[in-house]
Amino acid sequence: MSGPSQAEAGSTEIEARISGSSFYAAMLLMPKRERAAMFAVYRFCRLVDDIADDGSRPRPERAKELDRWRADIAELYAGRPSGQAAFLDSAVRDFGLQEADFLAVIDGMGMDVAADLRAPDQKTLDLYCERVAAAVGRLSVRIFGMEHKSGLELAHQLGRALQLTNILRDIDEDADMGRLYLPRELLVRAGIETIDPAAAIGDPRVDAACRQLATQAQDRFAAAERLLRSRPRGKLLAPRLMAAVYRALLQDMLAQGWIPPRRRVRIGKLRLLALVARCAVLG
Repeated sequence: MSGPSQAEAGSTEIEARISGSSFYAAMLLMPKRERAAMFAVYRFCRLVDDIADDGSRPRPERAKELDRWRADIAELYAGRPSGQAAFLDSAVRDFGLQEADFLAVIDGMGMDVAADLRAPDQKTLDLYCERVAAAVGRLSVRIFGMEHKSGLELAHQLGRALQLTNILRDIDEDADMGRLYLPRELLVRAGIETIDPAAAIGDPRVDAACRQLATQAQDRFAAAERLLRSRPRGKLLAPRLMAAVYRALLQDMLAQGWIPPRRRVRIGKLRLLALVARCAVLG
């Protein structure tokens, strides 16, 4: 009897890594065909993100790996053997996923490979969020079956809300990698001039900068919620749950604050189940 294929093994590994997460719970709520496509997209995102985060290897080597992904994505859309991107074939064909969105994600990871982002200006941060979050959102809303206009709006608003929440949750972990995603304008407004990650997040005034970024995230969540409440076409249980979970994380962080030392906020299993039940009622 033959063992699992490389694609199956990779999918199983990804599922094992995210089992128990809010993303995993959201995906389990989707129909089988859509769930398989979302796992494929997530697997792609994890693979290219792992390249960006692998600080043990030289930047030129990682940049070449991202270029290899670009080439394989191009081969996939040209209908030729696509190497490591082959597992995306079904999702691309079934849901009309756009090549430009996959390339945008790779470009976002390339920003981390080129140099560790340290207090980027607001415009650069928005470009980063557009690539690593909104582009993923655009891939996702096609799988959700949303109409073009409402899908683009949800990807734009919710994608940024989720990414800003991740930035606020992960400031300590990012600093350990030499990164500081908090925008320079907000740090300066809070009285922090340094762009050294450890020094910036060790300053008690970082709380003020984080709260300003949290306000931006709240505005994005509110816009996404208004769109979801208008009941656009599509299978929207998964994005409703992701919005609910990350909004809850943001509220917990606002209650706790960002003055060091910080505790990483988490959503427990019982609370996650309650959010799932509430979103299921909304449909």
